[in-house]
Amino acid sequence: MAHLFRDLSLGHSKRDTTPPTIMPPKPSALSSADDLPSPLGQLAANLSDSDLSLTAFEIFVAACRTSSGKPLSSIPNHSSVHSPGQNSPNSQALQRSITSTAASKVKKAFGLKSPGSGSRKSPGSGSASGSGQGKPKRPLTVGELMRNQMRVSEAMDSRVRRALLRISAGQVGRRIESVVVPLELLQQLKASDFTDQQEYVEWQKRTLKVLETGLILHPQIPLDKSNSAAQRLRQILHAALDKPIETGKNTESMQVLRSAVMSLANRSYDGSYADSCHWADGIPLNLRLYEMLLQSCFDANDESSIIEEFDELMEQIKKTWGILGLNQTLHNLCFTWVLFHRFVVTGQVDLELLSAADGQLAEVAKDAKTTKDAEYSKVLSSTLTSILGWAEKRLLAYHETFDRGSVETMQGIVSLGVAAAKILVEDISNEYRRRRRNDVNVARERIETYIRSSLRTAFAQIMEKADSSRRASKNQPNALPVLAILAKDVGSLATNEKQVFSPILKRWHPLAAGLAVATLHSCYGNELKQFISGITELTPDAVQVLRAADQLEKDLVQIAVEDSVESDDGGKAIIREMPPYEAEGAIANLVKIWIKTRIDRLKEWVDRNLQQEVWSPQANQEGYAPSAVDVLRIINETLDAFFQLPIPMHPAMLPEVMNGLDKCLQYYVIKAKSGCGSRNTFLPTMPALTRCTIGSKFQGFGKKKDKSPNPQKRNPQVATNGDSSSGIPQLCVRINTLQWILGEFDVLEKRIITLLRNSESAHVEDFSNGLAKKFELSPAACLEGIQQLCEAAAYRVVFHDLSHVLLDSLYVGDPASSRIEPYLQELERKLMFISDTVHERIRTRIVTEIMRASFDGFLLVLLAGGPSRAFNRKDSQIIEDDFKFLKELFWANGDGLPSELIDKFSTTARSILPLFRTDTETLIEQFRRLTMETYKSSARSKLPLPPTSGQWNPSEPNTLLRVLCYRNDESASKFLKKAYDLPKKL
Repeated sequence: MAHLFRDLSLGHSKRDTTPPTIMPPKPSALSSADDLPSPLGQLAANLSDSDLSLTAFEIFVAACRTSSGKPLSSIPNHSSVHSPGQNSPNSQALQRSITSTAASKVKKAFGLKSPGSGSRKSPGSGSASGSGQGKPKRPLTVGELMRNQMRVSEAMDSRVRRALLRISAGQVGRRIESVVVPLELLQQLKASDFTDQQEYVEWQKRTLKVLETGLILHPQIPLDKSNSAAQRLRQILHAALDKPIETGKNTESMQVLRSAVMSLANRSYDGSYADSCHWADGIPLNLRLYEMLLQSCFDANDESSIIEEFDELMEQIKKTWGILGLNQTLHNLCFTWVLFHRFVVTGQVDLELLSAADGQLAEVAKDAKTTKDAEYSKVLSSTLTSILGWAEKRLLAYHETFDRGSVETMQGIVSLGVAAAKILVEDISNEYRRRRRNDVNVARERIETYIRSSLRTAFAQIMEKADSSRRASKNQPNALPVLAILAKDVGSLATNEKQVFSPILKRWHPLAAGLAVATLHSCYGNELKQFISGITELTPDAVQVLRAADQLEKDLVQIAVEDSVESDDGGKAIIREMPPYEAEGAIANLVKIWIKTRIDRLKEWVDRNLQQEVWSPQANQEGYAPSAVDVLRIINETLDAFFQLPIPMHPAMLPEVMNGLDKCLQYYVIKAKSGCGSRNTFLPTMPALTRCTIGSKFQGFGKKKDKSPNPQKRNPQVATNGDSSSGIPQLCVRINTLQWILGEFDVLEKRIITLLRNSESAHVEDFSNGLAKKFELSPAACLEGIQQLCEAAAYRVVFHDLSHVLLDSLYVGDPASSRIEPYLQELERKLMFISDTVHERIRTRIVTEIMRASFDGFLLVLLAGGPSRAFNRKDSQIIEDDFKFLKELFWANGDGLPSELIDKFSTTARSILPLFRTDTETLIEQFRRLTMETYKSSARSKLPLPPTSGQWNPSEPNTLLRVLCYRNDESASKFLKKAYDLPKKL
């Protein structure tokens, strides 16, 4: 910030002439800088800070002497051996008092504070009257101010000034840059100038070490190892360690020393004689000395404050540049470091210092773009690396370093760190120069690094905290799992990040909050993925974690979206960094496992209990099986358990539950009707056409050709014992059971609606789709099962239980003596039992099925009754009357089945019965005509034998042929013999 420094005349100050007690640097300041080594370079010589400080003071006093060549007088004070009258007129520039009323332009530009008023004042400030004898105190001079600031004793100050006056008197007209100050001081100051011999010895050793450091160890111009002057100087210095050298003007040792020193100091790059002496302008010696001078600008009583007289003092300090080989560029860099270092060692509480360092760094950035000196670049790189390293140690874990009360400090450190990084990368890095400038945004990259690193560190800490909290509460009821605690803490961390840190970081990175939550999202997601991979069943802990994760994700995404509204891509890049946790999907999968487990258990229960079910009316007072009650109870319990699950998706998962329960109940229905047979189970195998008697050689004629294409045999699994599990009483209980289940579906589905309505996760739209809350498979299975069981019961009654009075007795031998009455009596008793046993809603259906089976049985006796049956035309009236009696049984004088229903199922029989009173010739003619129409090509030579379809119809050839087969007259026998070679006699 070169434009901030100005040449000012030294005014008068109100500082006391009495300096403060000489104190070493505060231990706190030293300890604060333990992790902040100086980037200005380490000296090879063993020079302490006090040695460097005294040397810097000597250079300062020498540089501030007048250039007129007149003697430099010392500055009088109350303890000096010199009086004020001894001051040289030419030293008035140094003696001018410093004004404390003029405001410092530099301090204003930096925003630096002056020492606090009140109890804490700058070293030279004081009242106009003395505190002791009441005498007014003389204002301090610049020299006295510098001595006080650098903690140099009055005695040492006096010696240096006297020596410099003598040097000036003896070298009139010479510029101070052409004088090797330590060498001249060695010659001018004798042991007699010191009150203590040991003090003189230490002073001489220190001065000789300064010469060694500046001329041999850190020369401004590189030194050849074979340089004879350097070798001589090393010998002298080595000897001085054991015995002080004689420094008189004409002593041999002094002449040898002067020759060696001047030979080294007057060297130049081109070998010519140098007008200036190079003894303190080599890096890093010059920088370390200058650092000491700059530190003197801070108030001795308030380490974080710049003294009031900063501008005036800095004007004098700049006069040392000629000796130290410095310029404005190096000054800017050194001053940046001093300001930053002072901020650190004073507890990092003075934001003015931090702001000043940041402002000075802006000047350094300008210098870095235009200055390509290799040595400067090294120091620049070292200084910026040190500043950046210190800053990043805090910024890479800024949650540990800062809080809501210290965000302003954080902002300053971020600004400083980013500025340092930009200079390092953009102005020093060769790699960066080779790349296009728009390829790298240093500020954004650094901020992104800080955010990701800090959030990962903070996440690890809260995870450890959550784990500790879990361990502490593991024996308490309802203790939260670790990841549920962690999700809550991560949410709080994200909110704090958004409110406290993101507004600061957004200055350098527009998506600071989004980047932060994306990092947290990733950290938590990694832990969640491991957790999910280890879950095998739905547990309260698992649900708590997954629900907490789902809520956390929603919160993090919301922050990211809000933060990126104004970004170029609308935040798509940040959102892509946040792949969904799929917590709801994980919960859904666990719920599916839970459902499957429950359904599998229910299915096993169905298998186990149905094997034990007896289906007995005596054992089931309600008329239906206890297992049905139990299975619906389990279904209700399963639904209750499902809606008690702490999941956010009851409506979404309900169809899965319903489907499983529906299939399970369907399985029960299927098992309940299994083994009971069906209509075809009880129908006897359709016999082949026959007219022969039992035992005849013609028995079974045409069997292979004429047998039914789908001959039915009785199912061997169907028991024939009336007391078995598939007897009529048991079939009635099974029918009742399915009917009872069918009646419970409405109740069950209404209960599901109630449970859904009481669910916290249900919404209005969840009730619009009724299909998702209904059973579909099991009601249809119940209807189908009831139908199948009714048919099985009906055909069992007719073709099994009553076969002895129907198939085995009806019309056997003489039709007139073996009529239908026995069958009707037995059938009526069966109907009475069934009507009393089955559910009232099933009575009509099962009686109807028994009626249909009776009609089928009656026709089977007439058309396929076997060789024991034969009918004359006169028997047709008996047959018609018996069929009428059969229908009347089901009509029951109007108390039974409706006449319309009876007529519907008797249609086939009523169309067949007229054939039994039709004359034989007409039947034969009808048979011939129908056969020729049906089999046109093959009927020319011989009538084919029509197959048995089992579907009786007066216009169907096989039906007519069977009437003829059972016609007991000569015409029928002749026709059958001629057409099919059937025997004439039955």
